[in-house]
Amino acid sequence: MILAFGSDHAGFPLKEHLIETAKTLGHEVLDLGTYSLESVDYPEYAVAVSEAVLGGRAALGVVICSNGVGISITANKVPGIRCALCHTSWGAARARQHANANVLALGGWETGIGVADDILRAFTKAEFEGGRHERRVGKMMDVEARGIARETTRA
Repeated sequence: MILAFGSDHAGFPLKEHLIETAKTLGHEVLDLGTYSLESVDYPEYAVAVSEAVLGGRAALGVVICSNGVGISITANKVPGIRCALCHTSWGAARARQHANANVLALGGWETGIGVADDILRAFTKAEFEGGRHERRVGKMMDVEARGIARETTRA
């Protein structure tokens, strides 16, 4: 399986480690940056990985910033992406099995390499179970397609 990886500077060390883990697990890797500890903006890498997944250049994506939050929010703004910020291997497997997540987000400053290895392994091994989850993912994607653009008033 081809995995697309992207991170900002805070996620760079964990990204480099996980690329090697992915190769050891038999996956091909598409490294979309960043390539150093020099400060960069995570949205660029979230979008690059998302586009690689949606465009079929990668089966799944992995995005990493300091805590995984900003990069996961950005990835989830890309229509068609279901990015899951995971802290455990159980959660990563569940994200694939029940929500058909196609991008994994991790916190480079929060997640140790051993735990990250387990999370990546679980995410890439798990498969979408379909069934009742298909209906729920369909509803999720319907929300995305409709958008929730409401006017709000500020007090």
